Amino acid sequence: MTDAREFADPNGEAPARHTPGSPCWVSLMVHGLTATEDFYGALFGWEFRPGPQQLGPYVRALLDGREVAGIGLLPPDRHLPLAWTPYFASPDADLTADSVRSRGGTIAVGPLDAADTGRLAIGSDPSGAVFGLWQAAAHLGPALSGVPGTPAWNELLTFESASAAKFYRTVFGYEEEAVISAGFDYVTLHRGGEPVAGIHGLGHALPRDRGPHWVTYFQVADVDDAVEHLVFLGGHVLRPAHDTAHGRVASVADPEGARFALLQRRQ
Repeated sequence: MTDAREFADPNGEAPARHTPGSPCWVSLMVHGLTATEDFYGALFGWEFRPGPQQLGPYVRALLDGREVAGIGLLPPDRHLPLAWTPYFASPDADLTADSVRSRGGTIAVGPLDAADTGRLAIGSDPSGAVFGLWQAAAHLGPALSGVPGTPAWNELLTFESASAAKFYRTVFGYEEEAVISAGFDYVTLHRGGEPVAGIHGLGHALPRDRGPHWVTYFQVADVDDAVEHLVFLGGHVLRPAHDTAHGRVASVADPEGARFALLQRRQ
């Protein structure tokens, strides 16, 4: 984690229903669904079962029998940058989608119903960073958190934090906490007094081949062992494991190039 704060429940249980604006799900769209299941299953110990098929083949990842993430299959003709996409809870996906559009963002998919589990939309902020909206019905989001193999944090990498924070604040009603440090541009977003996500402004250091994008941090028991296993499975190391104020972190990518991070929390 760059310099962000943790939000997982200390007892390892997700709340029954997420506060509007809080991250409530992460999902990945890939070209090779079976190979991706094999990779993440071996890395995190996930098992899989079919999920809603409105956007094509889709599976939910389970850890100890409880849902933690989703993976879907991209159409063969879609060649988009692959990335884990955070979904933010909304009491009304249609109204939130309208708010996204009115504040300079775009909605590319939906809002549409995902069977009886909820209503979703996929959009992007004014800089092009992709995120999702989720209005829960039967499916409330991850049923497990705070343990290895589960999402631990979501962080937006963008050009600068101020304008991005303003967009997300006006859409979701976040409070902001800026890091006051020369040469370090970071804002933590809060909802209901709790930190829910971070925005890191990288300026010209933002990878030109990727542009602004969200990064999901997954908790692991030992980040160095996890990196070694990831490489064995065909993944790639983008930034080697290093210590931060919140734990030991490595930036990595899966065999198809989807970027994410591994986090070993401080004891």
